[in-house]
Amino acid sequence: MAQAAQTNAFDANNSPILVEHDKKRRQFVIRLNGSHDRAVLLYEYVGKKTVDLQHTEVPDAYRGRGIAKHLAKAAMDFVVEEDLKAHLTCWYIQKFVKENPQPQYFEHIYQ
Repeated sequence: MAQAAQTNAFDANNSPILVEHDKKRRQFVIRLNGSHDRAVLLYEYVGKKTVDLQHTEVPDAYRGRGIAKHLAKAAMDFVVEEDLKAHLTCWYIQKFVKENPQPQYFEHIYQ
């Protein structure tokens, strides 16, 4: 069952940006432009309580709007809420954590 976390940001059509967590497919998704396009953050379990945040992808037409930031925040909040450890393979998530230095994030990152 997909969990959704809503933020106060808006996409180009003034629709609220909604991050869906598809646990079965191990991805966070934002549907863009009425769901024709999607931004995704992919992760994989690499241990019982360890995830690898692998890849973030936003379609070219939507880049530079802060959409990936919503995916990264949802993923890091998930790691914290589930008390997991995270490998940050994705360069964007590494950048997000550096720019948003939350103590609860650092406690859950493999250094």
